[in-house]
Amino acid sequence: MDRLPEVASSLVGGFEYNCIIFFCTLVMAIPLGLVVTFGSMSGFKPLKWLSKTFVWIIRGTPLMLQLFVVLYAPGLIFDIPIKSRMTAVLIAFVINYAAYFSEIYRGGIESIPKGQYEAGQVLGLTKTQVFFKVVLFQVIKRVVPAMGNEIITLVKDTSLARIIGVTEIIMCAERFTKQGLIWPLFSTGLFFLAFCGALTLLFGYIEKKLDYYKG
Repeated sequence: MDRLPEVASSLVGGFEYNCIIFFCTLVMAIPLGLVVTFGSMSGFKPLKWLSKTFVWIIRGTPLMLQLFVVLYAPGLIFDIPIKSRMTAVLIAFVINYAAYFSEIYRGGIESIPKGQYEAGQVLGLTKTQVFFKVVLFQVIKRVVPAMGNEIITLVKDTSLARIIGVTEIIMCAERFTKQGLIWPLFSTGLFFLAFCGALTLLFGYIEKKLDYYKG
């Protein structure tokens, strides 16, 4: 345990990369997922099928494979190599989670009875006004549980960054394991448990706050 300060410092430094991947992915994938959703639900068939094909491919292939493709494909195919491995990680994660978020959004939007759109239009509201004033909050309430699960999965998926050489927390711990210390590897679980626990409490609070809306 005399190496505790050294190990703790390394693990905290590694976990900073996990957090960067997590927050950057959320910031970019949440709005991008909404764009993909509108594409999937578009009345313009080429756009609709393009969006659906994109989602099908991303959801049907492993994130690990997508990381390798993003890292190597631009250089091998277009002779434009990605110099930053962190950039490759963020691109792959954003694309992957945007596809999953888009399906959650689509399910939430399609779960709203069409009668509510018709009622809003009868009251003189445009389709856009009906969506933002009547439908949106109901959709948010319905997608929060699924979004919570997906976001917690994202926390754990950040550890996949190590496979293309990004020094996240598990890679940091593995270095000590190769030196004969096993406890740093198990300690990484505490970081993930604490992060996921905090998110679980947060989403539980959000769900309770939305309970008043029974739409």
